[in-house]
Amino acid sequence: MAFLQDPPQLPHPYRGDRSLLALLDRALPAGRRAALNADLEALGDYAQMAWRRACTTTRRKPLLTQWDAWGQRVDRIELTTAWQEGPQLTTRHAVLAAGHGGSEHARLEEFSRVYLYHLASEFYTCPLAMTDGATTAIRASGNRELIDRALPHFLSRDAATFWLSGQWMTENTGGSDVGSTETTARQDASGQWRLFGRKWFSSAVVGEAALALARPEGAGAGTAALALFYVETMDGEQRKPELVIDRLKDKLGTHELPTAEIHLDGLPAWPLGELAHGVRQVAPMLNVTRTWNAICAIASMARAISLARDYATRRQAFGRPLIDQPLHAQTLADMQAEFEGAFALAFEVAHLLGRVEHGAAAPHEAALLRLLTPLAKLWTGKLAVKLCSEALECFGGAGYIEDTGLPQLLRDAQVYAIWEGTTNVLSLDSLRALAGDGLGALRTASASWLDGNDDMHAAATIRQTLDAATRWLDQHAAARDTLEAGARALAITLARCAAAALLARQATWSNPHGDRRPAAALRRFISHGLDRLVTPETDNSTLLLS
Repeated sequence: MAFLQDPPQLPHPYRGDRSLLALLDRALPAGRRAALNADLEALGDYAQMAWRRACTTTRRKPLLTQWDAWGQRVDRIELTTAWQEGPQLTTRHAVLAAGHGGSEHARLEEFSRVYLYHLASEFYTCPLAMTDGATTAIRASGNRELIDRALPHFLSRDAATFWLSGQWMTENTGGSDVGSTETTARQDASGQWRLFGRKWFSSAVVGEAALALARPEGAGAGTAALALFYVETMDGEQRKPELVIDRLKDKLGTHELPTAEIHLDGLPAWPLGELAHGVRQVAPMLNVTRTWNAICAIASMARAISLARDYATRRQAFGRPLIDQPLHAQTLADMQAEFEGAFALAFEVAHLLGRVEHGAAAPHEAALLRLLTPLAKLWTGKLAVKLCSEALECFGGAGYIEDTGLPQLLRDAQVYAIWEGTTNVLSLDSLRALAGDGLGALRTASASWLDGNDDMHAAATIRQTLDAATRWLDQHAAARDTLEAGARALAITLARCAAAALLARQATWSNPHGDRRPAAALRRFISHGLDRLVTPETDNSTLLLS
């Protein structure tokens, strides 16, 4: 009889995820924990169904129809099934609304939903992240008219009234250098502001609203002269004629996500606040969307490892399952330890965000959030690519075959290091956070996370590495070029230190409950090393690149 290999099966993403279960059991009051369970069970069920559907149907991309049969401009986008289901899933299970409840735990509860829903959503979570960020930015602006107009839609629990919001910042001139923005804002005869220009990368063009940067007519050059505007994109069922979709992007991954190049030709707009310092007004949005990015990155890692582990129990080689092969087991365990560190850091940022927003944070935690947000985003983004690549190898040749559904994990993972600031951009952002009291806040937090843990080797390694990072910063404080050249290595070192200390906290809680696996993850994570510090040879870099 011909041999047929069983494909991997996806264990239930909620009931089978011991990291998530243990986190929620430790961090949430019993009543809130119980209330959350039904939504997480349902989202886990949906994720399993979506994986089975993806394995048995042909994947397709969104389709843009710019003109109808009679020559009318329509710019209609046909979406995938998961995207059509998105509004119902989002509102039924409070994926967004949960994060804006009146509790310090609201963000943790929100992002546990996001973690389970993300891959099943086919990156519908991208516009959800933009909508969450827009909600936060509009609320921070204090603009009562826009708060009352937009937020009831963004946080609706009814799909019929739910709106998505985009984030339109990127132009032909590039991404992070928004000071070169060419979009202009002009007032018409009635005093209505209108936007004119081209946005090169719009990830939520199917939404009903967006926040956009533009330069008010007559304003000076540079970043400080930019203003942040709120726009709406639809007239009933029709897209507003002042918003023209030029084309959809053909991307490496996230194929189901309709990313567009658009023209704004007088689109009505409302300023969030003053007609300047728009980038400063965007800052609350970026803190939220970067947290989404980190949570979605660890969701991809969790999926890749879960499938690889299941496959290792099904695939026989050389007389025994792969899971019993020492080198393969070592590889999977190394991946799991790195994932658990990333999971701990990403969810700490999520929980910390909620505590800071609701005034429940300790005095040092605002500075800690300012530092950990870019650290978590940049490290999880890079790690997702590494672990998804390693997972594909665990399947051998099958990991390279499109209709297994596995290559998409790696293609999609590449976006996490690019969206919401590249690794280098966020490394420089972390330097700015360290210029305040970021490192002191991290030391204070790490000491509390290590309290009660009996792994003396881990504790000593974390403290010694933080000492080394402090010395490195002091040594190069006056050499800006060296600081910037070494910022990535410093950021990853600090991220790994924070992750290790958080693993220690989880191990301290888990040991009395009879779960020794977090302690094992801590030991293995520490064995991979924390210190990634380097002193760059900037002259050497110049020579090599000349």
